[in-house]
Formats: sequence, C-alpha cells, structure tokens
Amino acid sequence: MVSPRILRRRIRSVQSTAKITRAMEMIATAKMKKSQDATIAVRPYSDKLTQVIADLAAQAAIGGATHPLLQVRKIRKIAILFISTDRGLCGGLNTNLNRMTGSFILDQKVPVTLITVGSKGRDFMRRSMREIRAEFIKMNDRPRMADTMAISHILMEDYINEVYDQVFIAYNKFINVMTQKPTIDQMLPVIPAKLSKTNPDYIFEPYGMAVLGELLPRFAEMQVYHAILEAIASEQSARMMAMRNATENANEVIAELTLTLNKARQEMITKELLDITGGVESLK
Repeated sequence: MVSPRILRRRIRSVQSTAKITRAMEMIATAKMKKSQDATIAVRPYSDKLTQVIADLAAQAAIGGATHPLLQVRKIRKIAILFISTDRGLCGGLNTNLNRMTGSFILDQKVPVTLITVGSKGRDFMRRSMREIRAEFIKMNDRPRMADTMAISHILMEDYINEVYDQVFIAYNKFINVMTQKPTIDQMLPVIPAKLSKTNPDYIFEPYGMAVLGELLPRFAEMQVYHAILEAIASEQSARMMAMRNATENANEVIAELTLTLNKARQEMITKELLDITGGVESLK
C-alpha cells in the first residue's frame, strides 16, 4: 500500500494541473468566440468574391484573354501554404493536418515547396526534410488583412515568375466547436466557373478584364486571410475541448487517489487498533 504522504502529494499535484487546464480552457473559450465570429463574418464575402471571380475568369477564357494568375501551365513544381499553430495543447489538430498534408506531398510526382505559417507545421516539415521557401510564426490571434499581405504577395509573385506552377492551401477548416476538418484547396491558378444559363449576368464597368485584373490580387489575399481565420478558430476550439477533457481526466484521477488515500488511512488506523489491542492483551 502506498503511504498516505505520497498519495497526498500526488493529489495536490493533480489538483494544480486541473487548475491550470481549467484556466486554459476558459482562455481558449473566450478567444474561440472572437475567432469564430470573425471567421463566420468573413465567409459570405469570401464566398461571393469567389463566385464573381470564377464567372469573370470563365468569361475571360471564352474571350481569349488571360491574366497571370489564371494561366494554366505544365506543372513542374507545386507550392503549399501550410497553416498550422504556434502552440500545442490542442489535441490532434496539428497531427491530423500534418498526416493529410504529408500524404498529399507523397502523392505528387513533381517537387513540392512549402510556405509555412505556424511553428508546429514548420517543425514537422523540417523533420520530414521538405523544402521550405518561407516561414511565418507568432501570428496574432486576431489578425487583420494587412498582417497576412506578405504571405499572399510571396505566393502571387512566385507564381507569376513561374517559381512554381500550382498553389494549394492546407489548413484546418472550422466546422463547429467539436469538429475541425483538415482541408487542402487549390489557390492558383484560379479555377474558372462552368458558365450556363443559370449563371448571373453581371454588368462590369469599365469592362470585365479590367475588373478581373483588379480583383484577382484581392481574391488571392482574401483566400489566404480567410484560411488563416479558419485555422485560428479551429485552434481555439480544439484547445478548449482538449483542456476540458484534461480537466475532467484530472478530476477523475483525484477521485481515484482520494479513494486510495482513504483506504490507506483506514488500513493504518485498523493496524494501530490491532497493535493497541494486542498490547493490552499482553499486559493482562
């Protein structure tokens, strides 16, 4: 039987851990609400911009006009914007994304280079001996569009200069508090929509290609910004659930240790009573 002193020490240690995980859960809950609101607020704008760009790209393709960000080339090299977290303690969020992205890279028949956001993904790709063209860490929990401009500009400039011929974004998409989905979306070249009679007939001033030329860089910037917001909301949700589970597990361990402590104390008291009773009987 373990001594009561050791059991009390273990209980105090687990209680301290439970207090820490509970505090981290509360912090993650507050951050998650703000991140979730920001992500949901951006989605309608991002979805509509995607639709307009796809329609414009299809019309431009029909007219024979091309934009550098629309050019489809023979794929000799691929780039992946890999968005992970800077901190751990968020369950299997990074592990699932690392596994999916790693499998995607292995399936490619051409070289792959990475632009990483977050130290966890960067460290994983370094251990995997992958080429990293640029890395960004310590991203703000509430980033603005200006904070992500450098990332999108690197991707656009390298694509236009034919450093690589296709760009993907790998990130965790926020579904709800319980679910975050590892996702890989193609960013460049922009995929034109399939025009049909049901497509909206937009009127553009001065003309479609001029508007397309202005919107395409904004579209690429919005895609990067939106993916980072999705990743942050997913991170805070996953951390909140991980810390909640850790707190519940700690409380279960405390209950088990307390029961063991009570049994040990009862055994000690019983042993002392038997010793006293034996001493009294020997004196008689």
